[in-house]
Amino acid sequence: MRAFNPPDWTAARLELRDILTASGWQDSTIFDAELALHELFVNAWKHGGSPAPLVVLALRPNRLRVSVSDDSPTLPEPDLPVDPLELSGRGLQLVRALTHRFGTDLRKQGKSVWFELDAAA
Repeated sequence: MRAFNPPDWTAARLELRDILTASGWQDSTIFDAELALHELFVNAWKHGGSPAPLVVLALRPNRLRVSVSDDSPTLPEPDLPVDPLELSGRGLQLVRALTHRFGTDLRKQGKSVWFELDAAA
């Protein structure tokens, strides 16, 4: 069975905002991180079939890594051409444009899609 309403990502977004704000990150970078997280979260729900995607935030000195996991082994295809009239299909291209690094790791069951951002110098 598939849920028709996306899961609530508020807790993940607030935690992300809180740790980056407390660490002195710039508002524009925090916004980019929130938007990229939202894209990965919705993709894990919509395409990965996960009713509650797992989000892991890792903050190291000057580097943030966010990963979102689902149970689907199907890898994302960020380079597929998108019809300019389509209403969706650009999320991973957006993540790539907003972040410094982006990738996918296979897991025992499913995958994790991640991005990294560097703090502004």
